[in-house]
Amino acid sequence: MSYQDFQTEGRRLGILRILARRNMFTSNEYSLNDELGGNYGHIISKDLLHSDLAWLEEQGLVIIQQPRAGWIITLTSRGSDVAEGRAKTPGVAAPQPGA
Repeated sequence: MSYQDFQTEGRRLGILRILARRNMFTSNEYSLNDELGGNYGHIISKDLLHSDLAWLEEQGLVIIQQPRAGWIITLTSRGSDVAEGRAKTPGVAAPQPGA
């Protein structure tokens, strides 16, 4: 696995784990990106975040709504399973014990 793949998989897991802790399993893109950078060390562009979110939606792990003010992202039950390590999806890192 390349370093870029390692970063991408970890970032996607971070997104799912952030949503799993949120009230109603929902966040806006701005808050999500802030926490992804602050708590997970993934400081990324809005374009890269949108790319990851679109990929996660294609996998059935999140639902995206796109009102004019910014994206609203909601975790699906499958996304919750992946975030907690109960299911695996290629392209998303598996949670590590104690993390």
